[in-house]
Amino acid sequence: MKLNTPRWWYTRDARHGAVARTLLTPVSWIWAGVTARRIARTTPVDPGIPVISVGNLTVGGSGKTPVTREAIRLLREAGVDAHALSRGYGGSLREPTRVDPAIHGAAEVGDEPLMLALGGPAWIARDRVAGAAAAARAGAEILVLDDAHQNPSLEKTLSLVVVDGETRGEEWPFGDGSVFPSGPMRERLRHGLARADAVVVLLPADAPRVDPELMAAFGDLPVHVARLKPAAPPPRGPVVGFAGIAKPWKVERALDAAGAQLVDFAPFPDHAAFREGDLAALAGRASHFGARLVTTEKDWFRLPPEWRTRVLSWPVKATFEDEAAFQRLLLEAARST
Repeated sequence: MKLNTPRWWYTRDARHGAVARTLLTPVSWIWAGVTARRIARTTPVDPGIPVISVGNLTVGGSGKTPVTREAIRLLREAGVDAHALSRGYGGSLREPTRVDPAIHGAAEVGDEPLMLALGGPAWIARDRVAGAAAAARAGAEILVLDDAHQNPSLEKTLSLVVVDGETRGEEWPFGDGSVFPSGPMRERLRHGLARADAVVVLLPADAPRVDPELMAAFGDLPVHVARLKPAAPPPRGPVVGFAGIAKPWKVERALDAAGAQLVDFAPFPDHAAFREGDLAALAGRASHFGARLVTTEKDWFRLPPEWRTRVLSWPVKATFEDEAAFQRLLLEAARST
């Protein structure tokens, strides 16, 4: 059973979710300790080609996959044969597999690898070392790892940490700094930043600037700012939106900000498997309002094939404020061997 992301994770006010925080704190200590020991005791393997890791410090919802996809685009635009490598969360295939959207579905390879495969060669593998070897044999000149900051199995040439820069009121990407499950952190902030080479702050399209307090949290690390922008305008006319991502409320905000005529919105847990009953209920709501159904590109890939013709996909992309500087950073890593 998948659960919705607690909103109180993202507040610095310890009074929010106080009982849950207290009960879950001992589990958080265990989680943080196990993660730290695993990273410290693992000897990374050199796959023979450069490796760029795109990860984050929190449990989902930072925008890693759009940043990974943009990194691959910029590398390939410069003539570097970049391949994506993902664990394939939610998929049933375990062995190294090159993702083909024409034959694979989210149930086999996960939703995010299907998105990455639209922009270039993408691989999934539960064993990242085996996956890296398969990609290298297939001609990859550099690997871009999606969601690998806490995975120490491969030697990394460049480690990027993606941070959700959308902070409003009491919302804060790191919450009060508590580690999962009493907060959103995968590990302590200082530990995660110590292994990073640079930070990517991902803002919504309509945000004026990065919060100075957030920038101060990164110390001397270089920071690249990107915005999550719609790849196309929202559908015309009334729409009923839904999303099964870590922070579904961000999709609702984004649709509103883009000018969509949003008449209803339904949040689902991250990586939710949409059941026929869920989709039928959504279709009923849309019919009531004379609206069309719209969801994220990631969620669209998890829909049953017969529903994909009935639901609109609304893709977004990461657009860097200084694209040339970010591309130089990537190319420096690609030319490191």
